[in-house]
Amino acid sequence: MDLEEAFKTVGEFGPYQKRAVAVLVLTQVYMACQSMLIVLVGATADFRTEQQDGVPSSQQRVIFTEDVDSIVTEWFLIKEQAYKVSLAGSLFFAGLLVGNVVFGPLSDKIGRRPVYLTGLFFEVVFGYVTALAPTYEVFAASRLLVGLMNGGIGLVCFVLTQEYVGRSYWAMTGTLTSMSFAVGIALFGALGYFIRSWRNLAMAANSSGVFFFLLSVTLPESPRWFYSQGQTERAEEVLRYMALRNGNAANRLALRRVGAARAGNHGNRAAGVLQLAIHPVLRMRTVVLMYVWYACSLVYYGLTLGASETSGSRYVNVAMYGLVELPAYPLCMYFINKHWAGRRKSMAGFLGLAGAACFCTMLIPENTGTLLSITSLALLGKLMVSAAFNIAYVYTSELYPTVIRNAGLGVCSMSCRVGGILAPFVPSMRAVHASMPFTVFCLSGLSAGCLGLLLPETLNRPAAETLEELSSPTHGRVLESKALLCEDEEWKSNTK
Repeated sequence: MDLEEAFKTVGEFGPYQKRAVAVLVLTQVYMACQSMLIVLVGATADFRTEQQDGVPSSQQRVIFTEDVDSIVTEWFLIKEQAYKVSLAGSLFFAGLLVGNVVFGPLSDKIGRRPVYLTGLFFEVVFGYVTALAPTYEVFAASRLLVGLMNGGIGLVCFVLTQEYVGRSYWAMTGTLTSMSFAVGIALFGALGYFIRSWRNLAMAANSSGVFFFLLSVTLPESPRWFYSQGQTERAEEVLRYMALRNGNAANRLALRRVGAARAGNHGNRAAGVLQLAIHPVLRMRTVVLMYVWYACSLVYYGLTLGASETSGSRYVNVAMYGLVELPAYPLCMYFINKHWAGRRKSMAGFLGLAGAACFCTMLIPENTGTLLSITSLALLGKLMVSAAFNIAYVYTSELYPTVIRNAGLGVCSMSCRVGGILAPFVPSMRAVHASMPFTVFCLSGLSAGCLGLLLPETLNRPAAETLEELSSPTHGRVLESKALLCEDEEWKSNTK
């Protein structure tokens, strides 16, 4: 039997898989706290400068008039030093970028579990370095390293939630992962309200990682990864263990043996990530997906990181920007499983609506105080882009075959992190014009939505396990272009 038949025998989403997925999903709460840490620990307090005769303006005494404990007040990151707050946020996302590039292909090569556990362990270690940092330089370096680990394990964590269950549950587990991240943002806002010291806040937010690491030690390797590597016997062992824990009989479970040509496609994908550029179908998909992920990240994090700059309590704002995502995920689960919407149209539609919401903010006067305000439209944009971001994760994992899925997700996530690196600096574009940040978000959302329509639909279509399967007519159409299909035939002849 093939893998999907085996999962039906084992249980596509049995009690054991529910527990395993729950551990991975709840780990997103910890990862969300690390991602949003700079929003509260880097909060800027109001201050005034005491004028002193004969003292240069750069050396005037600064007095903070707001009771805020943050890296800004501890290390006086104001005036000419204010950029260091955004820089620390960008360094975190730069770490995410490198982590995606390194950890994705690495987990395709040595396995999901060892990469995930190693990354989570070191993220916790570097998280404590952040909380205890004696200087800004140590703090910034630790944020880079935390981002490096966070980016790697976030990718592998998502893939594991997909590969532990039957394909019919991929959309649901992907949605649960994103919902947990949103809940994590809201919980971080609440945690910041009760813990005002930035060091204690960083310590508390990081400590949950220890708990999730201990729970993750018991997780098995992905049976899909074993199978894609030609290790059929080990895949059967994991599946039988899952069946046993699910209370199902699977003594006769036997997977179809894979030949040397298929086992891991080591000959075909010797170049690893380069296969994404060499294979004609993968190349076109990757280019489109990279821009979609970039736009999703820029709008998503740009709106979220700007939460502390809007009017009202910064803690309430952070929580709202997390909670507003929750309605997006039931919408996702409804639309992406409808034949008239599917993955492609749903993702493109939500991106377009996010861009439209950001455009409407430019038509509303500031401080209107009505229900239809800049803040409410920004929250609507956040809801829409959250839905698109969630679909992008699920959709991308279905567009790539198992043997190169992590590498594909890694490259797309790398592009996503470029958007994250730029996001902390977008709000500063208000200095040019008040509407400039929302103009950037608007154009990014609308253009990504249009490009997303070029991708093929994956709803109710079989998932590809190998590159050879991807080249079949069922999987290989990207732009329905005869030229591309001819190029695909040429690629197949060159790889034989």
